[in-house]
Amino acid sequence: MLGRGLVGVLAGVRAELEGFDTTVTGVIVASYFVGFLIGSQVTPRIMARVGHIRVFSALSAMIVVSILAQGIWVAPVPWMLLRLIFGFGMVGLVVVAESWLNETVNNANRGRVMALYMVASMGGVAGGQFLLGAGDPSTEILFVVGAALIALAIVPISLSTGSAPEFRLPPRMNPREIWEAAPIGVVGALFTGMANAALLGMAAVYASQVGMTLERTALFAGAAAFGAVFLQYPIGMLSDVVGRRPMILMVSSAAVFVAVVALTLPVDGWGIIGAMFFFGGLSYTMYSLALSHVIDVLPAGRAVTASSTNVFLTGVGAIVGPIFAATLMAAIGPAGFWWTLVFAFSVISVFAAYRLVRRPKIKGLTPEPYLAVPARSTGIVHLVRGDGRRRDRGPEPDRRSDP
Repeated sequence: MLGRGLVGVLAGVRAELEGFDTTVTGVIVASYFVGFLIGSQVTPRIMARVGHIRVFSALSAMIVVSILAQGIWVAPVPWMLLRLIFGFGMVGLVVVAESWLNETVNNANRGRVMALYMVASMGGVAGGQFLLGAGDPSTEILFVVGAALIALAIVPISLSTGSAPEFRLPPRMNPREIWEAAPIGVVGALFTGMANAALLGMAAVYASQVGMTLERTALFAGAAAFGAVFLQYPIGMLSDVVGRRPMILMVSSAAVFVAVVALTLPVDGWGIIGAMFFFGGLSYTMYSLALSHVIDVLPAGRAVTASSTNVFLTGVGAIVGPIFAATLMAAIGPAGFWWTLVFAFSVISVFAAYRLVRRPKIKGLTPEPYLAVPARSTGIVHLVRGDGRRRDRGPEPDRRSDP
């Protein structure tokens, strides 16, 4: 995750230094999420055939080559392809990590293990972004550092003395079924994906355009991930009390407010860093809220399929987000970054309010405990076993008649 965080923010900064058109940069950023979406669907099938360790090693090598090539072959079209390969490979590594982690988790320790996973994932991304000041982004050195960090990840899994766990390919549910049961979950997944991808991919471009130094750019981009680490659990625990849908409305409305306030703040003060911290905490947490709502509403035995489909929906939104933000930034300037985030969360907020008015309560709903997951989770991690053999709670009566 350190390598992923560094290369992610480095791509935007280097694109600005090279004078790439903002819209082109948005397409380059979106290419990562195209690869991520393709990989999330393809990699589990490959892993089911050849196993965890082979997939992890092969994809790590692919990622290292793609990162090094980005530092050598600096041009828009090659970068689109290389970023797609990078996204494809990164999701493969996450699939391996999450499926392996799943074998160590049961209902008794799920919360603790997932907390550590979330902190390691988001903290690693944030820490990697802070490495931006460790070298000159106009040279190849930071690409080499990012590639080296990814290569080091091969060492522990290659030297593991334990056997790789058995992997079961997760099924996927038709998005229409989720829409019929939990429409807020669908809207939340799509537009959270849009916002989070714009946040992750275009924050460094925004910082460069408003004249932030490299160190401040790293702080600005990293603040969002740290916000997710600190705010995920307070928001999640509160949603267990007040309900997912009211919490989705409150969080999305708060995100809109923070983004609008950020538009008025000076870019050289600490206020904009604080705004990024709180916005990141709200935005990245929305993924978990939307997914938790879907799992609450659907029959218990379909939680795994819903999770896999939720990842797909989020990926679709993630492809659109950077392109939308880049187009808006090219049209109205750097402020287009924040207006993209305002738009995405305004849609969620308005739709959540509409659903709460139309159906104030969901009959027969028994919410599951909130489960915090990183915003770029693959969904494999939700194959959590209730005991030594089973991976879900078994079928229950279908509650979709009361969405």
